[in-house]
Amino acid sequence: MRKYLLLFTLLLLPWALYGQEDTLRLGYTVQGTVVDAVTGRPLEAVHVSIPDRHHATVTNADGQFTIKSDVPFSQVVFSHLGYRTYHQPTASGNLRIRMLPESISLDEASIISGSPYEIVQAALDRVRENYSDHPELLECFYRETIRKRNRYTYISEAVSRIYKTAYTGGIFRDRTALEKSRVLLSQRRTDTLSIKVQGGPTQAVTFDVVKNPDILFDREEWKGYTLEMGQPAYIGDRLQFVVLFRPGPEPCEWARYRGTLYIDRELLSFSRIEMSLDMSDVNKAIRMMLIRKPLSLRFTPKELSVVINYSLKDGKSRLEYFRSTIRFNCDWRKRLFATSYTAVNELVVTDLREPAVPIARSEQFRTSDILSDKAAEFLDPDFWKDYNIIEPTESLEHAIGRLRKGR
Repeated sequence: MRKYLLLFTLLLLPWALYGQEDTLRLGYTVQGTVVDAVTGRPLEAVHVSIPDRHHATVTNADGQFTIKSDVPFSQVVFSHLGYRTYHQPTASGNLRIRMLPESISLDEASIISGSPYEIVQAALDRVRENYSDHPELLECFYRETIRKRNRYTYISEAVSRIYKTAYTGGIFRDRTALEKSRVLLSQRRTDTLSIKVQGGPTQAVTFDVVKNPDILFDREEWKGYTLEMGQPAYIGDRLQFVVLFRPGPEPCEWARYRGTLYIDRELLSFSRIEMSLDMSDVNKAIRMMLIRKPLSLRFTPKELSVVINYSLKDGKSRLEYFRSTIRFNCDWRKRLFATSYTAVNELVVTDLREPAVPIARSEQFRTSDILSDKAAEFLDPDFWKDYNIIEPTESLEHAIGRLRKGR
C-alpha cells in the first residue's frame, strides 16, 4: 500500500510567466500588522476573519495582513495558537494589532489526566457531530514557492474552489477547481533544476486527516504509534488537549509521521494537526516523496512537514489553513557540494460560497495535475487586488519583482 504524501518531480523546466484575468470586486479593505504584545515579534499564520461573514485570511511571515469584503464591516477577529482572541474595530490607516499570550490558569493535573489514546479515539468518534454534515463550497487562496538556498526561483499562486461533501463520507467526491492563477519562474540557466508538485490545492483535501483518516488515523496503522500528553495550550480562547505522537518500535514498510494533535477540550474536535515525516530511514522517505529525477542527480531529503488548522464557527469545525514544507539537497554526482532547496505550499480558506454547487468533472483539478502546467497567461496587472490572499512577505515581494522583470 502506498501511503498518501506530497509527491513531486525534479526536472528541467521551461521558464515563463503566466496568469489569468479577473472579474471579482471586493471594495472594503482593512490592513495592518500583528505582533506579540510582549516581545513585539511579528506573528505569522494568525487567522484573520470578519464576524458574521466568511471572509478570512492569515498573516504572512512579517505579521502583515489585508482582509477585504464586498460589504462594509465593523470588526476584525484575530486568533492564533497560544494567544488570546483579539477583536479589533475597523479603522482607517494601517493597524498594529498586539496579541497577548494566553497563560494556563487551570490545574494542569486536571487538564492532562487521562489516556492520550482514549482522547484521540473520542475525538475520532465525534467527527460526525463536530464537523459539517452537509456539502460546502470553499473559496481558497493557494501559493507554491521554491527557494534555491535563500533565493526564490519559482512562485505560483491561484484562487481556487474546493467542494467538500459531509465529513461522514470521506474525500472521494471532494473536488477542487482553479479560478485564477499565475506562475513566475526564474530565467537563470543555473536555476533550471526545480520541482513540480502534484496536486496543487488538492493537497489540502488529501491532507484533511480528519476526513481522510487513512493518512494518519487508520485503525491498524495508529497502533504503530506511541502517544503521550503534552502541555495544554490555547487556540484563541479555547483550551486544547495536546497529544504528542511518534513512530513506535514496530517495523513498517513506509516512513511514518511524528507530530502534535491539538484537540478542543470541551468539544473533543481537532483544532490543529502538525505532522512531519520521520527521516530516520532516508530510503523510505525518498520512496514516499519523490516520483522521478534525472538519473545522475542525487536527492537527499531533509524535511517534509504539514500543518492543518480547523476553525470553529456555530458549533462546527471546518478546514481553515494548510501548509506544507519540503526541504532537500541535490547535487550532481560529479560536483563536490550539494545545493539546498525549500518548497512551501500553503492554502487559506478565504470565503464560504452559497449555494454549495458541486464542481463539474470537466473543471476538476486532479491530484495528478501540476499548477505550473495549468496556469494560463497573466493578463491583468491588478489581478490580486480583488481577492483575499496571503500578503507576500517583503522578501517574496522582491522575488516577484525580480522574476517578473526576468532577472
